[in-house]
Amino acid sequence: MKFRINTFKHFLIHLILALVLLFGLALLFFYVYLPSSTNHGETITVPNLEGIHMDEIDEFLTQRNLRFEVNDSTYSDEYPPLTILKQYPKPGSKVKEGRKIFISVNRVSPPTVPVPELVDRSLRNAEAVLKSNELKRGNITYRPSPFLNLVLEIQVEGKPIKAGERIPKGSVIDLVVGDGYAQSNFPAPKLTGNEWEDARFILMGSNLEIGLITVEGDTAGVDAIVIKQEPEAGKQVRIGDAIDLWLAPEGEEEDPSEN
Repeated sequence: MKFRINTFKHFLIHLILALVLLFGLALLFFYVYLPSSTNHGETITVPNLEGIHMDEIDEFLTQRNLRFEVNDSTYSDEYPPLTILKQYPKPGSKVKEGRKIFISVNRVSPPTVPVPELVDRSLRNAEAVLKSNELKRGNITYRPSPFLNLVLEIQVEGKPIKAGERIPKGSVIDLVVGDGYAQSNFPAPKLTGNEWEDARFILMGSNLEIGLITVEGDTAGVDAIVIKQEPEAGKQVRIGDAIDLWLAPEGEEEDPSEN
């Protein structure tokens, strides 16, 4: 009986010693061997890669015990082709040695977009459409037209271009717009001899403005007749020009110069 008790004690002691030894080995593995083999606790600050060319990135990261992988490619006209636009992890992050940095690279050439329909739009509206299509507004050139700031033509690098043609995203589009005046002249209509209301409608229909009005005599209660105009009938005028009028009571004789 005594032999069995001693044997059990020895077994228990050996078991405890084995457990202590196993626990000690586990501590050594996790807190000594594993950290030394995996650089546990040692970190590297991720550098800023934005703007670095792809020809330089491999050596740049290798010197810092880091790796990289191209995640995608986009386009920005603010950076040269094949330079890094974005990265993950972000600059300043703490990572282990050998960590892979995912990067986004600027394309060699931009994607293309169709030229939007801008002709017959207002200048303000055309500028908004260009911005929404990631295109830039270039020079504004004014061309004689009765419609102020109406887009008459669109150009790229000095050459006319039509809506629907594809151009690189970010391209500069020049706009040719109306200056509010017509280039071609035309003869002033004959207004003398017409009643005031008729003359006013003739001017409106000719896209001409009413200038100074001079009333000669008492026109109260009677129809006013145009007896003189300046410029005279037949003189060359442009759209938007003003015509001065002289009015008199009906029955007054027309200015002989208008006959």
